[in-house]
Amino acid sequence: MGGKNKQRTKGNLRPSSSGRAAELLAKERGTVPGFIGFGSSQSDLGYVPAVQGAEEIDSLVDSDFRMVLRKLSKKDVTTKLKAMQEFGTMCDERETEIVKGVLPYWPRIYSKISLDFDRRVREATQQAFEKLILKVKKHLAPNLKSLMGYWLMAQCDTYAPAAIAAKLAFQAAFPPSKQAEALVFCKDEIINVLQDHLLKETPDTLSDPQTVPEEEREAKYYRILTSSLLALKKLLCMLPPNEIASLEEKLKPLLSQNKFWKFGKHCSPQVRSAFFELISAFCQYIPESMKAESSKISPAVLVNIDEIDPLVCPPLWEAVLYILSTIEDCWIHVNAKKSVFPKLSTILREGGRGLAPVIYPYLLPFISKIPTSPTDLNFEFFRNFFTHITKGLSTERILTSHSECSAIISAFFECLRFIMQQNLGEKEGSIKMQEMLINDQLIPFVDTALKEPRLQNEQLFDQLAETLNSWETKVEKQEDDSVMNSLKNVLKTFWISLSDICLEKISNQEIDVKSLLGISTLLEVLQKAENTWVQSKKKVSKIKCMDDVPETSTENKIQIPEEEDIDDSEFCWDEKLPVPITHQDKGPLNDLVCRLAELSIAYISELKSEKHLGFLASLLNSFSSCQLFQALLDLANEKNKSNKDLVPVPQEIVKPIRDNPAIQFLYHRLMNWLGENKKENSDFLVDILYSILCCCETDTERKIILDDLTKLDLKWNILLRIIRKACSSSDKHMLVSTWLKGDILGEKLVTLADHLCNQDLEVAISSESFTSERWTLLSLVLSQHVKNDFLVCKLRHTWLCGLHPLVLQFGNADKQSTFLYSSAVWLKKQIQSTSLDVKSLQVLMSTVDDLLSNLLEAYNSPFLLRFYVENIMPSDNEWENMRHSLSTQWLHKPLLEGRLSLNYEHSRMDFKEHSTMKLPSHLCTTALLSKIVLLTMKEEIILEDNKTEKIIAELLYALQWCEELENPSSMLIEFREMLQGMGIIYDDLCVLSKLPGLLKLIFIRSRDTGTLWALTISKLMHSKNILPDEVKQLYKTTEGFFPVTEGSLHTVQSLSPFLPLEDKEELVNHCTARLMTCTKKDLCNIDGSFGYLSILNSCLKKGSIDGREKLYGILKIIMSWKNDHEDIFLFSCCLKETSPQLLGLNIEIIHLLSILLKYSSSLLVDDDWDFIMCSMLAWLETTSENHALYSVPLVQLFACVSCDLACTLSAYFSSISSNLPVNLISEWHEFFSEGIHNLLLPLLVKITEESKDISETSFQNSVLIPLGETLTYISKDQLLNHKLAVRVTPDQRTNLPEHLQTLLNTLAPLLHFRARPVQIAVYHMLYKLMPELPRFDDDDLKSYVDEEEEPALSPPIALMTVLGILEDLLENILECYPVGEFAVIQPLSEEFCYVLGYLLTWKLILTFFKAATSQLRALYSLYLRRTKSLNKLLYHLFRLMPEIPTYVGTAVELPNKETKTFFTEELHLHVRETATLTSQIPHLACSVYQITLKDLPAMVRLWWNSCEKRVFNVVDKFTSKYVSNMLSFQEISSVQTSTQLFNGMTVKARSTTREVIATYSVDDIFIELIIQLPLNYPLGSITVESGKRVGVAVQQWRNWMLQLSTYLTHQNGSIMEGLALWKNNVDKRFEGVEDCMICFSVIHGFNYSLPKKACRTCKKKFHSACLYKWFTSSNKSTCPLCRETFF
Repeated sequence: MGGKNKQRTKGNLRPSSSGRAAELLAKERGTVPGFIGFGSSQSDLGYVPAVQGAEEIDSLVDSDFRMVLRKLSKKDVTTKLKAMQEFGTMCDERETEIVKGVLPYWPRIYSKISLDFDRRVREATQQAFEKLILKVKKHLAPNLKSLMGYWLMAQCDTYAPAAIAAKLAFQAAFPPSKQAEALVFCKDEIINVLQDHLLKETPDTLSDPQTVPEEEREAKYYRILTSSLLALKKLLCMLPPNEIASLEEKLKPLLSQNKFWKFGKHCSPQVRSAFFELISAFCQYIPESMKAESSKISPAVLVNIDEIDPLVCPPLWEAVLYILSTIEDCWIHVNAKKSVFPKLSTILREGGRGLAPVIYPYLLPFISKIPTSPTDLNFEFFRNFFTHITKGLSTERILTSHSECSAIISAFFECLRFIMQQNLGEKEGSIKMQEMLINDQLIPFVDTALKEPRLQNEQLFDQLAETLNSWETKVEKQEDDSVMNSLKNVLKTFWISLSDICLEKISNQEIDVKSLLGISTLLEVLQKAENTWVQSKKKVSKIKCMDDVPETSTENKIQIPEEEDIDDSEFCWDEKLPVPITHQDKGPLNDLVCRLAELSIAYISELKSEKHLGFLASLLNSFSSCQLFQALLDLANEKNKSNKDLVPVPQEIVKPIRDNPAIQFLYHRLMNWLGENKKENSDFLVDILYSILCCCETDTERKIILDDLTKLDLKWNILLRIIRKACSSSDKHMLVSTWLKGDILGEKLVTLADHLCNQDLEVAISSESFTSERWTLLSLVLSQHVKNDFLVCKLRHTWLCGLHPLVLQFGNADKQSTFLYSSAVWLKKQIQSTSLDVKSLQVLMSTVDDLLSNLLEAYNSPFLLRFYVENIMPSDNEWENMRHSLSTQWLHKPLLEGRLSLNYEHSRMDFKEHSTMKLPSHLCTTALLSKIVLLTMKEEIILEDNKTEKIIAELLYALQWCEELENPSSMLIEFREMLQGMGIIYDDLCVLSKLPGLLKLIFIRSRDTGTLWALTISKLMHSKNILPDEVKQLYKTTEGFFPVTEGSLHTVQSLSPFLPLEDKEELVNHCTARLMTCTKKDLCNIDGSFGYLSILNSCLKKGSIDGREKLYGILKIIMSWKNDHEDIFLFSCCLKETSPQLLGLNIEIIHLLSILLKYSSSLLVDDDWDFIMCSMLAWLETTSENHALYSVPLVQLFACVSCDLACTLSAYFSSISSNLPVNLISEWHEFFSEGIHNLLLPLLVKITEESKDISETSFQNSVLIPLGETLTYISKDQLLNHKLAVRVTPDQRTNLPEHLQTLLNTLAPLLHFRARPVQIAVYHMLYKLMPELPRFDDDDLKSYVDEEEEPALSPPIALMTVLGILEDLLENILECYPVGEFAVIQPLSEEFCYVLGYLLTWKLILTFFKAATSQLRALYSLYLRRTKSLNKLLYHLFRLMPEIPTYVGTAVELPNKETKTFFTEELHLHVRETATLTSQIPHLACSVYQITLKDLPAMVRLWWNSCEKRVFNVVDKFTSKYVSNMLSFQEISSVQTSTQLFNGMTVKARSTTREVIATYSVDDIFIELIIQLPLNYPLGSITVESGKRVGVAVQQWRNWMLQLSTYLTHQNGSIMEGLALWKNNVDKRFEGVEDCMICFSVIHGFNYSLPKKACRTCKKKFHSACLYKWFTSSNKSTCPLCRETFF
């Protein structure tokens, strides 16, 4: 009967089976039968809901869903994945009722597939589930209990994306406030599912053993165990506290099972980690149950303390601490000595086995929770504990890992402080513990650090200092004598032991420098910490209040404490100094330092130990105090009682200074060391000198000492090092600044300069290093570092005084001058170094000018000058190296502007910013040599070997480099200003006309190398207005440019504007002919198609020759390449592996197509158009797909020219479409134009999201210009049909459909993007949308009108959000400018972009406002009034509009014409506009103000009347002078030209009298109204005067006049709109509609509603808004007319 393969009866579409019986049974019983083994009642749902068979699904589910559900049951992963993705899409797109049909079957599917082995399937399942939830919403509730357990497990999936997707679905279903409630509702079912998975399931029950490999089965089982454990933890954490108790009961079966407690030893780290996380949650939420199970939980956790898996370790230790805190008797259930502590010791001894940052922070809370009595912890335990930590620190792995080392050090000191705190006191056991902690643990720990350089970091020493300070603080604050005494003993023991090991190390002659450095670092850290502690102590005890003073002292309420233990002489504080120079308090640290210093001096004196000298210098640098120097002097006096050879302190030094121990040490010790002439010790000795200077009280004392040293025969290298250290440190510079500016040093250095000059005369040749040091000293003193203007002036004066006689002594010109040669070599080295700034260069140039002027004054012979120039002049190789070192950033502009072409990546084209801290050597050299050349040319001295031409050529090259940079640094700008001051600029270089060989020289260099030389010759020709015939003399014939090289190509590209026309035509013909014969391998070469196309583009782009036919012929050649070599075209491809040669060729082809469209479009036929447009679209696809590669210059350039071609085509079809075939135009609009914008709009979004902080002037953002310009041609329909990703915010209140809101949310934030092209492009796109948006608010208009309170409606929320951001930014920018003062905004600055975005946003809002109906405008205007946005705008506008808004145009104004202003001239915003950038913000501000006055006159009038008097007058004067006449004329003209017809009313206007006359007639009634515009329209009120009146009562007449005046004054619209509103009101009155008895008008003046709210008593009707105002203002709820309660 029911045979599986039996033939069905014809027409019977469903097989005979038990499915029908099941269906019938379900219908009869009202329930669906359950599966065998599961109940079908609501109280016993089992794992999954009882689900009908496949036949039932066939009949109840949509056919498409039916197919998808069947696919989900397949085993193939790809099938399931695609089916689930399809299911999600269908849930998103289908109607709600259709999707609801799937709900009864979803729980069973979800419960199975959410546990699928493939993680992609699980992720897709959760994503589809979210879409299902968003569609069915609350209809999911009946199936919630069946889903929640698996849903919670999915949120704890080990695959993070799947877990996140499940959480997002959960958040979509339940808001945060409802999530706990949902879990409470399903908690029983959740517990059942989780317990079954934890206790009943096995790998074989979850997966079919016959089809699934064992490895996969186990992996799935382990994952489900992990998810179940974590889901249980999540349930505990999310349930409200009042539900925990009931859950605790449900968990008892789980906690009673041994299988559960064995998860702590599970083979899977993920399971163990989840288990320990759950244990922590149990201890936190159900502590009583944990106490009851302490016999199981304690060994399950504590015995596993040696866990080494990094995944398990953190939750394990967290669980350990929770157990120790929660279960007091946990140690009873484990044998700590055998099972726990040995494992802990092993971990510590091995340094945490790579997990020190995880384990060691837990050690302190761990030992704090170990009770002493049950575990018999004693002295030996802590000895072993710290010993093992120290051993672990010494392992090689720890020493090489900073994080692990830091964790161990922190844990050691934390635990040490804790154990010490626990054992303070004078008991025998406590004292024993204290001694052990110091002598056996802390001191060996420090000793280990001193032996190992890798441990000599500040962290270890800082921890030690913090520990000592904490003990010292407790000594001061401790009230318990026994505790205080024990702490004092601890500190004493520590210092004694530390002193012993430090002295022992210092006494060792073999000690290495690193160990000495470790000791000095340790002492320095301890000293810093001690100073901090002492200063804080002094701050606390500095002032005694009156309450603390004895009663006998009542004169002062604040008293300085008696400084019994502080000697006044101990303080030598100078607040200007960088460090305090107090005598340090006598203490153990100071005693140790003194002993170490004494010992070091002994080794220095006896063994001349350089290591100990360095150590002493380091000590004195950190501990510079009079006390320390006194101790060192006492030692010296004891050892030298009979020695009379000590250097005495000079008697010239006054007694207070002579008594300073530091000064005595200087003369007794340091002077002897300084005289030993050991250069390797000089730095240490100078450091000691600075330590001595720190102990002087004032700058005067320091100057006296240094002056005395300077007078002595102090070696030059010592002076050099003193000044060098002053230049390297501001602190040290402060100590010697007075001395540096003094006369003594100046005279000494003048003597040095004199000696160096005489050295040439005396022919005394000394060692090179000796002379070098002296020259270095002199140059350092003259450098910017010292900043001794007095000294520089004095030296300059001395230099000039001695220079003339020095020059005269040169004698015979043929004699070689050592001075001239040495100074020239030194000067050459200086200018070719990379450490000069503009000021230093200027000083050098001035000095050289002095020298050469004296030479020329002394000798008529040019020999010496030539000799000097020859020694400074770099060689050709040196010039080449300096040019090569210049940043290649200059290539950006020429490449993008098409002036140069490249088909390779430059060897140094990293396109990084050049250094802004120093001048390139090429610039320094050319500037100096140019200064010399100007001098030689002034004296008519001719340099040999064309040196003059070479120097001028290099100068022009340097200036061209500066000019081509996009954003030159401030230093380069200063450099150019310096040259301008010296006459070294293009316009003032009159010497160029005297150098006929210069042009030829630059031409040769350009032809040889191209690049910047080509641009240099182009600029030179522009500046000299060279004629084509002169240019032809350089190259003779065009044949010289072939074969094409990079040099000849760039030269032709630069010279093309100056070439004779016949030569241009010859080049075009030659290149075209060569193009036709190119083989495929030559297509990308410079001497191939790439080079020929580049030359063709350069010659044809200006249209100076007739190239129409030639361009068309070239197009045919390119089209033939498409047929023969299609792979050379970069259509729809990835550019990652594309060669630069291929990129360059495509760029030139695109350039040529753009030129073709400009000059030869009339010759194109259908095939040509197809090729051009299809190629353009394919190139754009490549551009879009490779936006990540825009950092590659040629890729960026390819993107730019591709967008340029699209822009050219867009402009062409939008302007000359009438002469084109209809089918071509339709193809363009229907396919190509749409394709362009479907690619470029998402590309704009991608680029702006990835480069938010890059300015538009950077090379990386250059593509934004053509991209933005192309997008300005996008049509409104294309915008409405965009393909952007959905971007909506749930809390956005909007009436716009999703696709429109997405567009606004995506584009509106770009209005304040840091690039003007993006802002302008986005403005043009949104401008096209604004008129479409108000209609979506029309549907809600009725509900707004019926509201009782004053309604308000926001303009597009996306624009208002941007406006809010920009308002705050403009407040910060303009707050310092008073209203009425013009704020100049620097073009393209950050402020410029913010102001531009703000004004553009307002233009869009005003456009939106104007497109709305009168009723909607009223609601929008109220919103703007409430937010005060319009008020802020008007205040800002009167800071951004110039006081005299004169428009500066290109045309010359005629005398009889009125002056053009920003108000009379229309503003055009173009993406590429750069000429008017300076006036763009003022012009835009005036435009916005004009539109605001025109469309929101009532609101502006309201703001103006509320302004303070000064602002009131400023606004009135400005508006009356520049805007009112124009607006009045426009208003009158609009009335005259209006086509609006009124039934029964005529409107006329008189422009001369600024009047509008309205005549209303109906039946026997005739009314004439005269509307008068004020002189300051629209600020002033419009007056309504009475004309003729027939058949109207006086009172009614007055009411109507008042209504019209009110409408015209308070409505934001034109006069015609006000008249229409007034006429409608009068018509309603005649139709029998009664006036509202509050406003006495039929039509409400704001929301245009009719009176609808009627009083039940008097039956009079009122406007809802009027009633609301009446009730709120009167605080009554009675009828305004009859005073009865209004219902």
